[in-house]
Amino acid sequence: MSANKSINLILLPGLLNDGRLWAHQLSALAPLAEIQVADLTHADTMPQLAASVLANAPPGPLALAGLSMGGYVALEIVRQAPPRVLALALFDTSARADTPQARGDRYAAIAQAERDFSSVAPALMQKQLHPDHLADAGIVETIAQMAQAIGKDAYIRQQRAILSRIDSRPSLKEIACPTLVLCGREDGITPIAMHQELRDGISGARLAIVEHCGHLSALEQPQAVSDAMQGWLQAIEVS
Repeated sequence: MSANKSINLILLPGLLNDGRLWAHQLSALAPLAEIQVADLTHADTMPQLAASVLANAPPGPLALAGLSMGGYVALEIVRQAPPRVLALALFDTSARADTPQARGDRYAAIAQAERDFSSVAPALMQKQLHPDHLADAGIVETIAQMAQAIGKDAYIRQQRAILSRIDSRPSLKEIACPTLVLCGREDGITPIAMHQELRDGISGARLAIVEHCGHLSALEQPQAVSDAMQGWLQAIEVS
């Protein structure tokens, strides 16, 4: 079993992230797959986001890798088009819907963006990054550039889409494709227990924990994430 260029890999970014989140993976995994980064900025419901990814993806089977919000979109794609999903990777994400507290926090974040969008990315970073990475100028600048490129209106649409998502836990047992679950050891937004829940709910799923890492694993520990994805891609059978 070996991966080859006939695998179409769709990378699904997180909230206020674009292709720069996946810069290392785009380079490292290029020999193994045809890669496309999905644009998750134009819809404000999770079903619409998933449908737009499918509409813009190459025809045929797809490998999906989603981080945070991208993981929510990946789970919705599996619900909408299970035969299309050849393999699944879920990073720093959760199968759960928002709690009432989390919903309140999202509405507050939308209000913050309406008042002062420039304050949103710095506030998010405090929650997303491993404390050591808050002092990494390259990571901080990348996050700021992504936020500026996506902008206030798309950010608000993304928050509304996240609010619209359903609890995916009951449907995890229906996922039959090879699945990699990965999270940062110090992810304070979607901690390890939520990833153990994903692993336990999906038959045959494998859990990888990345050390010295917060919520944005693909950016904070890019080599470790690329290595895990390489093994995942190489195990995919392409008919």
